[in-house]
Amino acid sequence: MTARVPAVQTAGGLVWRVRDEKLQVQLVHRPRYDDWSWPKGKLEPGESHQVAAVREVAEETSKPVVLGMPLPGLRYRMPDGRWKTVSYWAAHRARPERHRHALAARQTVPPASPEEIDKVCWLDATDAVARLTRRADRKPLAALVEEFEQGRLATHAVVIARHGRALPRAAWHGEELGRPLTPIGYAHAAALVPVLASYGVSRVVSSRWERCAATVAPYVKAAELRPWYSEHLTETQHEQSPARVARTVRQLLETPRSSVLCTHRPVLPTVLDVLGQHSRRSVADQLPPQDPFLEPGELLVAHVTHTPKGPRVVAVERVTPPLS
Repeated sequence: MTARVPAVQTAGGLVWRVRDEKLQVQLVHRPRYDDWSWPKGKLEPGESHQVAAVREVAEETSKPVVLGMPLPGLRYRMPDGRWKTVSYWAAHRARPERHRHALAARQTVPPASPEEIDKVCWLDATDAVARLTRRADRKPLAALVEEFEQGRLATHAVVIARHGRALPRAAWHGEELGRPLTPIGYAHAAALVPVLASYGVSRVVSSRWERCAATVAPYVKAAELRPWYSEHLTETQHEQSPARVARTVRQLLETPRSSVLCTHRPVLPTVLDVLGQHSRRSVADQLPPQDPFLEPGELLVAHVTHTPKGPRVVAVERVTPPLS
């Protein structure tokens, strides 16, 4: 029996901007193939799709970006017979004055060589349809245009993080608020750093208890942020007043800054309920429906746009950062 060869995993982004009320996108030209396409590339070992997308776009366009909502991906067979999958996100230029904290958490990315990418250009979305070499590349562009026309393309991220794996209660003899992470939990915390940076997270809100505070600590340090630790997000305070948790989540939805909220499994139902109340029905149906909702160290990324009626969650993603 022939062994199944895993698909080649790649990721990239559709970098967009608005000029004279028109949607424009950025294409790259690859001289080796003489084609126009979206900036993208292979995942490196131990790299998430989100981090690869940001890295590849930065390499091929020579500018850092921040990820927005996910777009339809592609899957096709390569000339050698292997399958390739491409994950895409809407992406926009990372402005230093707005995203300096996220940029501080990233490593410097060298630009692609002229042999790999020799031209980069901005085109109106309607012109990009004709310029793209591969017909399949029009699929994520069509989704991007639809979101723009519906007024949903400009978003910020509210990332919900469950703390990393903690020492079991039975093995801990101190106060519950001080129960620490395990070595795997600290690995979870480290793995969050590049993923949170990919979404431009510039605000950290966390339960004050040790296992949550330790989970966000690596990103706080890397991004040079001042976190907000809240008693309201602890298990005990949530039991007494879930309304305070709900108010905190609503504030993050209303504030046009990308943020991360780190809390505990028993608190997640209240968090998800607020997200569901501010989501389209199709998006609400994608929220985790049952306990444990998120695994230790797992993220739920809510992409939020602002409407005359208030914040609206227009897309969600579940992300499990790979452990190195």
